[in-house]
Amino acid sequence: MSNIPQHLQYTKTHEWVKNENGLLTVGITDHAQTMLGDLVYVELPEIDTNLIKDQEFAVVESVKAAADVYSPIQGEVIEINEAVLENPHLINQDPYGQGWLVRIRPFDAAKLHLLNADEYSKVVASEAH
Repeated sequence: MSNIPQHLQYTKTHEWVKNENGLLTVGITDHAQTMLGDLVYVELPEIDTNLIKDQEFAVVESVKAAADVYSPIQGEVIEINEAVLENPHLINQDPYGQGWLVRIRPFDAAKLHLLNADEYSKVVASEAH
């Protein structure tokens, strides 16, 4: 079973979100990085990019596949994790910590509709069958 921290929120497309004082830190889940395998390349948006909910904003590539990363909300990118650009393996090693991707300032935080850890674990379980 994947590591699914209780204090985070999730999307059905395997992104995790941590809300800190209205700013959202976003990354891909442990399940996602496990499915992809060793990551070799990450493409992130530029700072000040406006994101649209459910649209792709980043790409992570492993030796066996590439995957799009989708925005959980409409908002503005205020920070990117330069460390994962230089060392994509950080996402494999620490997906919920050093492997974060972007920080977003949402345009309307009330429109953030995410899954809790229990709901997300059901999504992961349903994909395993």
